[in-house]
Amino acid sequence: MIKLKEILHEAQVSKELWYHVSNNISLEECVFRYGSKKYFTLINEARILACEEDVEFDNQTRALLETDLGKFGIYEGKEVALDFPLVYTEVLEEKKKAKKPKKKPIGKPKRGGPKAYYVYVKKGDKVKKVTFGSGGLRAKINNPKARKAFAARHRCSTAKDRTTARYWSCRLPRYAKQLGLSVNNPGGFW
Repeated sequence: MIKLKEILHEAQVSKELWYHVSNNISLEECVFRYGSKKYFTLINEARILACEEDVEFDNQTRALLETDLGKFGIYEGKEVALDFPLVYTEVLEEKKKAKKPKKKPIGKPKRGGPKAYYVYVKKGDKVKKVTFGSGGLRAKINNPKARKAFAARHRCSTAKDRTTARYWSCRLPRYAKQLGLSVNNPGGFW
C-alpha cells in the first residue's frame, strides 16, 4: 500500500481519493452517499488513475472499477447510472375504493347532536339525519296535562313525514326507554 500512496501522491488526485487511500478504505465503502455526484466523481477519478497511471488498487476496488459504475446512459429519455443497483419500488395507485358509509341505525333515535336527540331516516336512496328536541328543556312526558298540550300544539295526529323533527318529537314517549327517559305511559303521542 505504501507504493500506491507514493504513486498517488505524485499524481494529482483529489483529497477525497487521497483520504480513501491513506486510510485504507475501499471504494466499496465510500464515505459519500451512494448515488451522489461526489460518489460517481470519485469512482471515475479512480478508474482514470487505474487506466492511465497504471495504479494498482486493492481487489475490491479493482473489481468495482471494472464495472460501468460511474458511467451514465439514456433510458426512456432519462439519464441513468449504469451498474448502479437501485431498489425500485413501483408506486401503485390503489384504486380509490368508494368509502362505504357506516351502517347507521335507521329509525332508532339516540341522544346527542346539536339538539337533544337525533335519528337517521331514509329519504329515497339517501340517509338523512334528523335532529329534534330542545337541548336545554326537559321533556315532561310523565305529566298528562303537558303531554296533551304538546300533542295539540304540534298537531301530532297529522305528523306523518319521518324526515321532520315534528314527527320524532311527537313519538318521543315511544322511544323513552332507549333514550334513557322514564315514562309511565310509553305508548301513543304525547
